[in-house]
Formats: sequence, structure tokens, C-alpha cells
Amino acid sequence: MRLLQMVCLVLLSTLSTCALSAVFTFTAIPDENESQLRTRFEKVALYLEKELGVEVKYVPVKSYSAAVTAFRNNQVQLAWFGGLSGVQARRLVPGSSAIAQGNEDQFFKSYFIAHKSADLLPSDSFPNLNGLTFTFGSKSSTSGRLMPQFFIERNLGKKSEDVFTRIGFSGDHSRTITQVQAGAYQVGAVNYKVWETAVENGTVDLEKVNVIWQSPAYPDYQWTVREGVDKKFGAGFKAKIEAALLGMKDPDLLKSFPRHSFVPAENADYEPIESVAKAIGLID
Repeated sequence: MRLLQMVCLVLLSTLSTCALSAVFTFTAIPDENESQLRTRFEKVALYLEKELGVEVKYVPVKSYSAAVTAFRNNQVQLAWFGGLSGVQARRLVPGSSAIAQGNEDQFFKSYFIAHKSADLLPSDSFPNLNGLTFTFGSKSSTSGRLMPQFFIERNLGKKSEDVFTRIGFSGDHSRTITQVQAGAYQVGAVNYKVWETAVENGTVDLEKVNVIWQSPAYPDYQWTVREGVDKKFGAGFKAKIEAALLGMKDPDLLKSFPRHSFVPAENADYEPIESVAKAIGLID
């Protein structure tokens, strides 16, 4: 009996040590310049490490689809997704949960921006984009592709490929702004937060490119946690992650998103995104 007790104690000690030594990893969709993302999310890693009491590592990825793949393959346990990429990830890993979103993400918007050569003025009415060139962001972007495509096709009554003479996919919102400002495309769709930050930082030439239309609001970015984190890191770990994200109050950390605060989120919040993605054929 004494030997059995000793074996059990050794096993428990080993399990505890493994739990403590496990590295908690997270990623984020690459919606901006890679160096900016690394700076902002390495700060987040240090914050989470302090709050969660385990080693935390930020894992950069090259594309939205790579973020979803990393989540599916359990290379990361937490991800800062857009609305569509979050839906895709949770469909691939049942039991995973949206747990926090920026306060602004409940009412997100896309901006349509145009080069001066398009001769389009800002308007509350949807612009006539027929015959122009247009760039989306990433193919899996909610604010840079999914919702803009939906608004284009709903308002103009035909498929995007029948509206434009040429369509591009820049890969991220910063590149969309750069390409439209340079005149490579006449019009593009961007995340309104990225646009406003770029204007604030003085990296946009408003003599060459400006906002011509803003979309109605929709739900977008969120933190999604993979199923099984309590099993890997200990009972209650998922709740600790949620508390840490909702408790992120440091203005410098929040500015890097940029968000004023984080609020609770759940999978049901993103059902409208899933419905739109099905309606325009981006998911089954």
C-alpha cells in the first residue's frame, strides 16, 4: 500500500510539473504590418504570462488561413481572430469558444476608400462602383472582404466579378490603403480602425485617397480559446484567460489593438457572420 501511495505521489508530481512547464501559445490574424503586430502582441504575451502564471508565447503567422490552421492543429490555444476566421476556426475545432471582444467589435464597420482618379465623393448612399478596379484585403477578412462583398452584391444587385473590371486581394488592410493611395486600384475596402489609426499617424495622403462610404455595423474581431485548455493547463484555466482578457486595462496595451476595453463574447454573437459567409458562398 505504501509503495502504491508513493507511485501515486510521483505521478501527481510529474503531472503538476508538466502543467507548470507547458507553454501557452497564441496567435493573431495578420491584418497589419508584421513588425507592428509583433510589437503589439509580444506586449500582450508578457501581460498574459503575468496574469496566467505560465509561460506564454506569441506565434506570428503569415496569413489568415495560417492562423486558422495553427488553431486547428493545436499549435496555438488562443487566437485573436476576425469574425469570419473565428467562425472557420470554431467549426474546425468543436467546443472552442469566443470569450472576449473589443467593445468596438460589437459594432464594427468597413470603410470603402477611393483614389481621387475614381472621382467619387463621400456619400451616405452606396456608390456606383460599376466599371472600376477594386481591392479587397485578405480573402478571409471580415471587414476587408466578407462584409464588403456582401454590401456590394446586395446594393448593386450582381456578383462582384460582374461589377469591377479588375479585383485584387491585398492581403491586409495596410496594403489596401497603400495600393489605393498609389492608384493601383481605384477603390478598396478596409477595417475602419486601421484606416483611422493610419490617418492619426499621418501615413495617409488625404489629397490622394479618402473614405467614400461606411458600412452598417456588424460583429467582428474576438479572442477565441481552443477546447481542452483546462485539461492541459489545469481546471479553471479557461476562466483565468477570460478574466485576464476582460481585465486588460493598461491604456498602452489597449491602444495597440486599438480598443477602449474588452467585453464578454460568445459563439452566438457571430451567427450573423456565419450566415453571410454561407449566403455568398465562402463557407458551406
